[in-house]
Amino acid sequence: MNEFLIKEYVNRLNIDDIKCFSNKKGIEVDEKETKIIHDYIKRYWRTIVYGNPKEILNELKEKVSDNTYNKIEKLYIEFKEKINL
Repeated sequence: MNEFLIKEYVNRLNIDDIKCFSNKKGIEVDEKETKIIHDYIKRYWRTIVYGNPKEILNELKEKVSDNTYNKIEKLYIEFKEKINL
């Protein structure tokens, strides 16, 4: 059930959702970074949620600013802690 809900959410996720979430979390991302983040979520959400995304995060680190990456990493850790309760 959870996987179905996550899949449906990701399928409906758009660029504006990424911008809105980023702004809400105080992360300044430009148009290019927004598109990159959106693409990575769409392509790799299963690994991000259920697997080991180390390689994905390392790849992403090369494509976004250090500040953006550090905030993404922090949010990922918070997310994982919440779902592992």
